[in-house]
Amino acid sequence: MSKDVVVGIDVGGTTVKLAFINLNGDIMTKWEIHTNRQEAGRYIVEDLATSVLEKAKEEQIDMSRVLACGVGAPGFIDVDHGVILEAVNLGWKDYEIQKELEALLAIPVVVDNDANVAAAGEKWKGAGENAENLLAVTLGTGVGGGIIAGGKIIHGVQGMAGEIGHITSIKEHGSLCNCGKRGCLETVASATGIARLGLDSVQEHRIGYLDEIFEEKGAITAKDVLDGAKQGDELAVEVLDEAMEHLGFALANLANSLNPEIIVIGGGVSKAGDFLIESLEKQFKRFAIPRIGRDTKLHIATLGNDAGVIGAAWLAQETYGLTSS
Repeated sequence: MSKDVVVGIDVGGTTVKLAFINLNGDIMTKWEIHTNRQEAGRYIVEDLATSVLEKAKEEQIDMSRVLACGVGAPGFIDVDHGVILEAVNLGWKDYEIQKELEALLAIPVVVDNDANVAAAGEKWKGAGENAENLLAVTLGTGVGGGIIAGGKIIHGVQGMAGEIGHITSIKEHGSLCNCGKRGCLETVASATGIARLGLDSVQEHRIGYLDEIFEEKGAITAKDVLDGAKQGDELAVEVLDEAMEHLGFALANLANSLNPEIIVIGGGVSKAGDFLIESLEKQFKRFAIPRIGRDTKLHIATLGNDAGVIGAAWLAQETYGLTSS
């Protein structure tokens, strides 16, 4: 094992993913613990700190050689002060996570939004190919996003830059989003949104693959829509095209403004692979400036569940100027 390592931590609503990672970005050991959300998440940080110290002892890692810790966490974050302003799923509000974790681990800590950290992971060791200018989009239950420009994560004045999922896609009569407004990209391009579009099509008494799935299961998932589209089902293709039109429009406008080298697509929906990219790329090129549409690469994310811990390690190294020898 490399003598010098950092800790990468990715805090999720169900599990916390942790890893010791060397300064070249190689995971030396990784593990998970349960996210204890009792009493507004007051035990989470203590649990993960205890776990880090126990794992270091188990793996015979000298904590004096652990140089820093990076953390990705959900919610709105004051990155300058390491404070979770609000993470609804965890119960955290105005929570000084950086200060508490530094006291427990006795090493420098830096904190950022989990989507930003995942974007950094893909940039460093994944599909981002170490591009200095990159967009990362996660199509899961919602739509997450991270923006890297000039090799740095873009935060904005309130730390809310990169909220790609809340770009307005439906100007009138859109579905209500968890953020409180209507018609967000998340309502039409996430796994939940694609499933809803599929269900709407069935309820319009359109007959086809999706209708058969609904009759059988009483529900429709994004995977059902993608499977039907792969089989050439007309209705499923229409539903996927609608979702990708909204996503392609949003990403093209972002690319027209930011001119990234690569756009990385992750999350559960991205498991559709090249089939999804082909559908998205058609719409992206339709709305992008021709040169940008031609030169911007669309890639499927490659790091999976490791993106967060790797990105957190990158963040720690960037913040504290750590380099491999």
